[in-house]
Amino acid sequence: MPPKSPAQILLDKADKKANSSGGWFTSSTTKFEEAGDLYQQAANSFKLEKLFKEAGDAFAREAECREKCKETNEASNAWWNAAKAYKRGFPDLAIQALTQTIVHLTQAGRFRQAADREKEIGQIYLQESNDLRRACESYVRAGDWYAQEDATATANGCYKDAADLHADLDEYPQAIARYEQVADHSLTSALTKYSVKEYWLKAGLCALAMNDTVTARRNMAKYGNQDATFPSTREAKFLTALIEAVEAGDQESFTGAVVEFDQVTKLDNWKTAMLLKLKRGIQEEPLLT
Repeated sequence: MPPKSPAQILLDKADKKANSSGGWFTSSTTKFEEAGDLYQQAANSFKLEKLFKEAGDAFAREAECREKCKETNEASNAWWNAAKAYKRGFPDLAIQALTQTIVHLTQAGRFRQAADREKEIGQIYLQESNDLRRACESYVRAGDWYAQEDATATANGCYKDAADLHADLDEYPQAIARYEQVADHSLTSALTKYSVKEYWLKAGLCALAMNDTVTARRNMAKYGNQDATFPSTREAKFLTALIEAVEAGDQESFTGAVVEFDQVTKLDNWKTAMLLKLKRGIQEEPLLT
């Protein structure tokens, strides 16, 4: 039988301490505090050995000991440490641990930190399991918590990510509502005002993806009322050209507008995918005579 690793020896000590009946003179609180410390040492030792699942499990055991002693801050931290270990290949367990962290943070009124952890959950859903629906829900929840803590810029970042995901899920009305919400916030500050044309462009593309040029035009007029400089921007002119091409069922002028815009402002992946979707829509529409 191979010799036990230092981490395994610490884990055994922690288990023994947590399961001991305690003597005459030790309270159960002391017992769990000591066991928690040992689990933490074991977890860090497992991390050194690059055994991330074992490290996460030991941090989770630490968290349970901290909860038994009513040390909620330490419990919240231990769950977060568990999540960071689990992130190395065990996304489902990482999400479970982060969810436990969030329970402690929200109970303590620490919504800013809860939002940070909720945003992490969104990123895991997106990157590890490609679950757009759940990622979107996490970004919205994080955005709401940031907003109530006056972290407006961070909240807007989350709402924008949620809007992009709504559009990826073909939920265009929800996407438009989120882009407009972010644009409204951005208009209130000189620092962020320059970015509204980007959000309005995305909202316009979503209206076209619904094959609704009437709404697209109406929204364009509304945006022009909110910011008098918008109609003269390249984004607004691009949208107008796209609306006209879609109404005319004219693929050539649609492609021409895209190429012209892309030469000056490189199209990102999201816009490229949307524009391809719109172009296919023009092909599929029978020409109205």
